[in-house]
Amino acid sequence: MKIEVLASQHDRDGFACGVDRLDRYLRTQASQDVRRKANGVFILVEPDKPDVVLGYYTLCATGVAHGDVPATARKHIPRYPLVSATLIGPLAVSEARQGERLGAMLLADAVRRAYASAATVGSSMLVVDAISERAAAFYEGNGFVRLPESLRLVLPMHAIQQLVGP
Repeated sequence: MKIEVLASQHDRDGFACGVDRLDRYLRTQASQDVRRKANGVFILVEPDKPDVVLGYYTLCATGVAHGDVPATARKHIPRYPLVSATLIGPLAVSEARQGERLGAMLLADAVRRAYASAATVGSSMLVVDAISERAAAFYEGNGFVRLPESLRLVLPMHAIQQLVGP
């Protein structure tokens, strides 16, 4: 399997994850976001079926108010009123392939890409806005820390650095 940037050959209309707004985003908005450079959209495919979308995620720049960052993450971020971050937007896996840990594969790729670009674009943490409690549990199970009373979670670049090394 490989993860690549969304391109015209990918069959966006054939993708269904079971969540209408995630399906609709890929079908109607994702290619516009790529053209406008609003989001990076990354597609999971099998090499022998390069047009079939098994899953996808997006990345873009964002900012988080310093006071919203959990205390456990604050010691590793600058004390600016707005902290630069990378947002993992929609992340979805085809209904037909759910349960195969493809979501974890997509998330690992997102973490690697965000970390690799952090020194270039300036990003102190990864942020995700989970769409449900189930999704929030997925991110928490992968090291993200939930902001109080919300479905927003963060993972400091410092924590990622400890995982991937210098």
